[in-house]
Amino acid sequence: MKHILLTLLASFISALLAVAIYSAFQPTPRAAPAAALAVRQPDWVPPVSHTPPRQPDGSPSAMPVSFTAAAALATPAVVNIRALPRRAFDFFGSYGGATGSGVIVSSDGYIVTNHHVVEEGPRNIQVTLADQREYKGELVGTDPTTDLALIRIEVDEPLPFVGFANSDSVLVGEWVLAVGNPFNLESTVTAGIVSAKGRNIDILEGEYKIESFIQTDAAVNPGNSGGALVNTSGELIGVNTAIITRSGRYEGYSFAVPANLVRKVVADLREFGSVKRAILGVRISEVTAPMARRLKLAAPEGVLIQDVNPGGAAEMAGLRANDVITAINGQPVRGIPELQEFVARYRPGNVVTISFYRSGAPREVQAVLKGLDSGGAYGFNEAGLPADLVVDNQLGWEYRNLSPRERERLGLRGGVIVDVVDPDGALAISRMEKGFIIQSVHKIRPGSDDDVVKLDTRIVQSVEDLQNAMADFRSEKILLEGRYEGYASEWGYTLWLD
Repeated sequence: MKHILLTLLASFISALLAVAIYSAFQPTPRAAPAAALAVRQPDWVPPVSHTPPRQPDGSPSAMPVSFTAAAALATPAVVNIRALPRRAFDFFGSYGGATGSGVIVSSDGYIVTNHHVVEEGPRNIQVTLADQREYKGELVGTDPTTDLALIRIEVDEPLPFVGFANSDSVLVGEWVLAVGNPFNLESTVTAGIVSAKGRNIDILEGEYKIESFIQTDAAVNPGNSGGALVNTSGELIGVNTAIITRSGRYEGYSFAVPANLVRKVVADLREFGSVKRAILGVRISEVTAPMARRLKLAAPEGVLIQDVNPGGAAEMAGLRANDVITAINGQPVRGIPELQEFVARYRPGNVVTISFYRSGAPREVQAVLKGLDSGGAYGFNEAGLPADLVVDNQLGWEYRNLSPRERERLGLRGGVIVDVVDPDGALAISRMEKGFIIQSVHKIRPGSDDDVVKLDTRIVQSVEDLQNAMADFRSEKILLEGRYEGYASEWGYTLWLD
């Protein structure tokens, strides 16, 4: 009995020692906050995609995919725009006009938006930044054929802006963010993927409209118009413009003007105040499967030329009916919207390489694009020359108005610049050179050029001023005074007007 008690006591002591040793090596338990106890991890967490976005050339980028980083870059550069007509109040005292979004594209205050956002109140534009600062916007120019407009605000410090991506590198299926102000909910960000490219949804008007939209399923609603569509690097790939809807609200798909087209339109509006539209001068149609078989094509892709305009860029390059255009400057053309977009990225006078098929064989030509004259709206005529260019074969020279950028660069309110002086023309004896900027015309007393006596003076700020002065001084000796860019001194040239 004694042995049994000793054995039980030894077992009890051993158990106590084991518990003590185990407890000594275990961490001290801590009480968890009530909130932490309520948290339950999900059964499955979606894996993070480590597929990086691409560089403009299509190569991988080291920057990881991040919605938060892209939103942080883009949101400060997206503004709220309200364009009010002159009579801003209706009978009930509420505001009229249109509201939308805009994207700051340069630190000095240039903002791109949609034409339809500002068309109701082009002279009364209010801009509110993401940080709630308010400015009066000045309409620089607008282009209904792409539904784009450019406005500017006067700022004292650099603004955050969104850089342009190469929209040709955007792939169907990649993530994008739409940033704007739907229903006046400022700085709203939604996510989606690129659903398609080169979409024509037939919402714009006019013979020369361009619809080659990027389609996305990111939620876009009224008020998003003119806002940013960005990639996961926070770069602009498009300007949100339209939705397809039966209810007037978002129903699954939205559409954006591609960034490469936006960049060109912005550059034209900033420099000239209007878009310099290039055209090929062709009548075209889509390539159907029966056409592809008849034309000996591998697939029904490209654009069929039905006819070419006499004297147009296509005819001058040697293109003709039944040719199928497949690429512009190496960029594949799958349909009419893409062809229109690619050509519209260039200005009249630019040279493009056109790849095409003729009788089943691939060919390539270079074409000098010509211009479109629409009542002066585009600033170039059918020959691809500035619409205000005057060609004077009698004297042998060509001249035009200074462009807005030239006036800004030279610090001039106006003037007429000489583009061509024919070395065999009557004006060549004066030794005037290309680039001479005419600022005044004087009727002078006949006699030696060393002793000029001015009898009458006309200031020249436009082609019209110059032509009126020359008409008034006909059969007189005149002095053209002005300057050359880069030279401080004034120059003068005398000539007789017969």
